[in-house]
Amino acid sequence: MGSTSVDRAGAFAAEHGGAAFGTYDEILARDDVDAVYVGTVHTTHADLAVRALEAGKAVLCEKPASPTLDEVERILFAAERAQRPFLEAFKTRFGPFADALRELAGGAELGAPVRFEGAFGFDAGTREGRLFDPSLAGGAILDVGCYPLALAIDLAAAAGQPIDPDYRSFEAELVDGVDGTASAELAFGDLTAAIATSVVENLSDTGILHFADAEVVLPNVWGSRTQSPSQLIVRRGGAERVIDLPVVQPMGAEADALSLAIAEGRLEVPEMPWSHTRAAARVLTDWRAAALAG
Repeated sequence: MGSTSVDRAGAFAAEHGGAAFGTYDEILARDDVDAVYVGTVHTTHADLAVRALEAGKAVLCEKPASPTLDEVERILFAAERAQRPFLEAFKTRFGPFADALRELAGGAELGAPVRFEGAFGFDAGTREGRLFDPSLAGGAILDVGCYPLALAIDLAAAAGQPIDPDYRSFEAELVDGVDGTASAELAFGDLTAAIATSVVENLSDTGILHFADAEVVLPNVWGSRTQSPSQLIVRRGGAERVIDLPVVQPMGAEADALSLAIAEGRLEVPEMPWSHTRAAARVLTDWRAAALAG
């Protein structure tokens, strides 16, 4: 455990086990560390990820990889140059639920997917801290709006549609200088996506994926820190079919996927390839710029 605070690192290590260090450089200098997890504030991801990659470590980096596409490209260039794996940590990309969604989007059973509707929003209560600090890239878009965006990109890829969307609309309301709420309408070829996010309002965690011949309801589409979503509901012709799915610890699944990439000598993880990280970064950069421009 590395931290800018020895006391914080010690407290975390005491609760969860493991060694504690006062600086990140101490971690990166160790020969017995193969990979690191970057879970700091958004604005520090790029520098830490690049330092880790240049030190020969694989990197699991919390979403978003960085607030801007330019910074994300800097990370991926460093990963390519160092020949070390890099994975943007979208927990929703892993497990039976994510696999089932990709299979439905890429199959012919329900017709072509035509529209995705999803939102991730909560009321933070306080209007203080990193979420409302412009200097730390606070706001809803980067913190949780990235989740419905990443899912839309995943569905588009599975359906054989382009993953770099055309923009139909961006909307946002500023709260204390950051995007408190925001929405976007995107077109991934023949698949449209209506996504919304908030850090000042609780939004429904039920997503809907419309197909040509049916719709699939996604209850609790984002799952939790400890469990992936467990259910899909397929509605077609007045009939409803509930599909129950096994759950996984999604953050553990991310770490396992990175470990497998290391073992197999791969730079990318198929559940969240670099092309998807780039596509998400482009939209997040442009969506957030539009929001902050008012």
